[in-house]
Amino acid sequence: MADRMGIKLGTIIDNFHLKVLYGPEGYRNRRITMEEVNRPGLQLTGFFDYFDKDRVQILGLVEISYLEGIPAAKRAVVFDRLFSYHTPAVIFARGLKPYPECLEMARKHGQVILGSQESTANIMSTLIAYLRSELSPTITRSGVLVEVYGEGVMLAGESGVGKSETAIELVKRGHRLIADDAVEIRRSPSGGLVGTAPELIRHYIELRGIGVVDVRRLFGMSAVKFDSAIDMMIQLEPWKDGKLYDRLGADDRFVSLLDVSIPTLTIPVKPGRNLAVIIEVAAMNNRNKKMGYNAALEFSLQVDSHIDQKYLEANPK
Repeated sequence: MADRMGIKLGTIIDNFHLKVLYGPEGYRNRRITMEEVNRPGLQLTGFFDYFDKDRVQILGLVEISYLEGIPAAKRAVVFDRLFSYHTPAVIFARGLKPYPECLEMARKHGQVILGSQESTANIMSTLIAYLRSELSPTITRSGVLVEVYGEGVMLAGESGVGKSETAIELVKRGHRLIADDAVEIRRSPSGGLVGTAPELIRHYIELRGIGVVDVRRLFGMSAVKFDSAIDMMIQLEPWKDGKLYDRLGADDRFVSLLDVSIPTLTIPVKPGRNLAVIIEVAAMNNRNKKMGYNAALEFSLQVDSHIDQKYLEANPK
């Protein structure tokens, strides 16, 4: 997992099946903090203006072809200067082999040298996408995240209002649990929000009077999911007599998380209300709105049209 200090190089090596061609002591614990990568073509020629040493460096066929055309002594000088910047790692794509001078200078500067069988374009695009996802801004919020009819619904509210009980009822109705009690939220590269559970409590849910249960083992793998987009937030609160609750739904309300606005609803809770069914309807209605259909707006237009018609009938010209 990534944190404020970045993601471990060892995690990237394992996830991308990279071959370690040279790794000094403790290299797996090095941290990657930049989501961009670099092909050091200009740096191999000696141009280091605006060079970002915190980026992973990737060498492909173009760079190797250039190095092939210069003497070994000059290659040693090139790698000596490049590795003096102590970049997080250098990846040779396409299964290309590093020159002896490269490995010699890597040992001198403690530079990590990795190899990949992927093409240069593939390893760059997949690595950038992975780093953008893992290094995106992240916050943790109290609540429950469930996937209902493909919509990521985050349930919020004070402790004891019934979030976990509602989530279990939704799971029994065929929906999926992502997180209970704490939701780790990050901004995705596409601009939306993605939620997951902290690793320690993933797939577990707490029910007062029963305790902690493992949803994956009780209901099967189809009842859980690792992460989900957050498409809407539902605030559960105890029913308050005399409070005016929205009965039409024509005015959309939003909440901002990580500078991303997501639709939000407030649902009052009292005995006799089937919250699971209400949340199912809310999720389907939210999907309809994203597809361009707003039932509340259409109802308002029908009412206005009906009133206008009655007025014309009562006041003919």
